[in-house]
Amino acid sequence: MPLIHWTLPDGSRISDEVADGTNLMDAAQFAGVPGIAGECGGCMSCATCQVVVDPAWIDRVGVACDQERMLLEAATVAPQDRSRLSCQIVAHRALDGLVLHLPA
Repeated sequence: MPLIHWTLPDGSRISDEVADGTNLMDAAQFAGVPGIAGECGGCMSCATCQVVVDPAWIDRVGVACDQERMLLEAATVAPQDRSRLSCQIVAHRALDGLVLHLPA
């Protein structure tokens, strides 16, 4: 199980081991990460689970698809170049140590 780290806007960090195949929105909610609402339940229609992938990890996580990008552009928090919807990132062994930042 990969260990995922969520960095909060104040610099504090919540870390949790996540089962392979679990989307990181569900994992964040289970771990009690504040700011990951996931109002649509993970079906990519609300953009309330936005995270910013740490630069060191973007190649392994990948960039947002067009539909995801459109949702991010409509989000209440302006997206960054490395913004992703956490419901669209699925845990797997290669993401062990992944660092995600929550936007302010």
